Amino acid sequence: MIVAVTLATLFIGAEWVAPVVMSIETARKPPRDARLVPVELQDLTISQAPGRKLSYVGYEFEIPWNDLDQTKTEVHGGMVVLSFRSGLKMIVGASPPKLWVHSLFSDSRVTQARLQLTFGAETMGSDYNFLKMLYQFTPEQMHIWALSSRVHYRESMLLLLKSAALSPSAETGFFYIHNQDYRGFQEGDPKNTPIIMVRLYSDEGEIEFTIFRAGHQNLVGVSQAEINRIVQSLRKPADAASIVSTAAAR
Repeated sequence: MIVAVTLATLFIGAEWVAPVVMSIETARKPPRDARLVPVELQDLTISQAPGRKLSYVGYEFEIPWNDLDQTKTEVHGGMVVLSFRSGLKMIVGASPPKLWVHSLFSDSRVTQARLQLTFGAETMGSDYNFLKMLYQFTPEQMHIWALSSRVHYRESMLLLLKSAALSPSAETGFFYIHNQDYRGFQEGDPKNTPIIMVRLYSDEGEIEFTIFRAGHQNLVGVSQAEINRIVQSLRKPADAASIVSTAAAR
């Protein structure tokens, strides 16, 4: 979540001071992962393995594993680190809605109206819409011969921001992912990367799951169906409780 604030602030500052030549250089040698775009997730299966329901950082969700080691659970404000006896770890973090958008608005030199004029009111209406626009933008879409230097600034910095925002895991698979109430992105194919990142957005808030295995083994050791179980069970409880539930799921 801190990364979003930092990157957005850097983006705004650089848009007003970066030289026009950056646009040409960026198109010629685009930053890391600038050509990646999310695709629809093909594996929609949901794990039916025995698990349990958890409630942390204001959200409820199910995990398809029953080896959670609660003695190693660490809670840090809006973030919790969950450890499993298998060596699997999961970091869950929550943040308020429109973290990216509000960070863009935080610079006194840039008004909300200016950003809406630049990117469109719908794009700036939510973090999901802004990130969808950001992630869909590629070097091939740059207007190299545009007369406006502001176009060069904006497009160059969009690619730099996109590169900085994406984790290396996205290189193994970059997907749209959603449930009935949340939309977001998954960075990483569990068959090919040791770290999976899932970020989900709604008008009520934003939540991020980072799943990895301790000891830096080659693969994370989870399936897409298990990730889907977490995503599809995610909900905001009526009382927004932030305690762990001992109830078994299924």
